[in-house]
Amino acid sequence: MRLYGYWRSSASYRVRIALALKGIAYDYVPVHLLKNGGEQKGTEYAQLNPAQLVPTLELTDSESGATVHLNQSLAIIEYLDACFPEHPLLPANPLKAAQVRTLALDMAADLQPITNLRILQYLTGTQGQPDSAKQVWIEHWIAAAFTAFEQRLATTAGKYCVGDSITLADVCLVPQVYNAKRFGVDLTAYPRLKEIAERLAEHPAFIAAAPEQQPDANT
Repeated sequence: MRLYGYWRSSASYRVRIALALKGIAYDYVPVHLLKNGGEQKGTEYAQLNPAQLVPTLELTDSESGATVHLNQSLAIIEYLDACFPEHPLLPANPLKAAQVRTLALDMAADLQPITNLRILQYLTGTQGQPDSAKQVWIEHWIAAAFTAFEQRLATTAGKYCVGDSITLADVCLVPQVYNAKRFGVDLTAYPRLKEIAERLAEHPAFIAAAPEQQPDANT
């Protein structure tokens, strides 16, 4: 397998965590989102992902032998979960699985897309807003998402977001906590969320997948 990603991309981070949890070996290909106007916009990469976003997972279809490129982090993770069942990220119980997906989508579908790089670039570039407006935007949407997430945890959490096993919800939470800390957001108002994120940060798979551990970190 080959993973095209960017060290600080939340979506790439999610896939790296899933790969690490399952012990899947892969080659990493950095796609710099800022250099040369964004390498994800280049013709070569756009052929792998028409949306010009990261990550992209390249693999060989076991049935046809063809090279396939998967996009969208949650689709990639659910594919990995189906093909590599060791350490399942979705519970077998339908109700628990729905709770996991709810929390995962809170982070990956509601929060991350409106605070990612292209939105912030549009805000300060095309719309001409100052950097201070970007900070206000980020703080507002993180607070809205984390407040709801914290309330959900009151009924679902054990050691982790849903019970005592690491699930897709945890995989999606940690990159957004990293992003919040990067922008100086105070997590005091979210004690359950903060405690779970701190516990996950000590897990070997999450350590290995952390942005600063990637070959393209700080480039």
